[in-house]
Amino acid sequence: MRLHKEGSVTILIAGCILLISIAIALIFSLSILFRSIIVLPFVVLFVLILWFFRIPSRMCKPDDSAVYAPADGKIVVIEKTTEDEYFQDERMQISIFMSATNVHQNVYPVSGTVAYMKYHKGDYLVAWHPKSSVLNERSTVVIKKDNGTEILVRQIAGAMARRICT
Repeated sequence: MRLHKEGSVTILIAGCILLISIAIALIFSLSILFRSIIVLPFVVLFVLILWFFRIPSRMCKPDDSAVYAPADGKIVVIEKTTEDEYFQDERMQISIFMSATNVHQNVYPVSGTVAYMKYHKGDYLVAWHPKSSVLNERSTVVIKKDNGTEILVRQIAGAMARRICT
């Protein structure tokens, strides 16, 4: 398992805070119980930050007929919708909600060439807000497969994961 480079600063700051809490606990506390009470929340926070920025190694058999899930999480919507940015027609939409415990590294669901890419600045509304998919920061990428099929992938930032790195 690797850690995402975007989390380096956050992990470094959390590690420093953890070390400072350990030093304070050792200097000012006589009892092991008090040391544990001081340090334990910082250990939990540090582990959660490491968990958030993890990149597990995955093996995937190449299959040109498959469309793989681009993100960890829970499928919350499968429906026909009108896509207004690129295709300008009705398409099948599959939406995946990523909680704080999911791996926050997305991958391209198919192999091919990038036919379209656009970044949209926006807000950071919670995911269940009805307008979050339109008002939040987002990135749209269309991948064109060798057979001419185009797949649109859209990342939408939220209240917790507040940035997109395409």
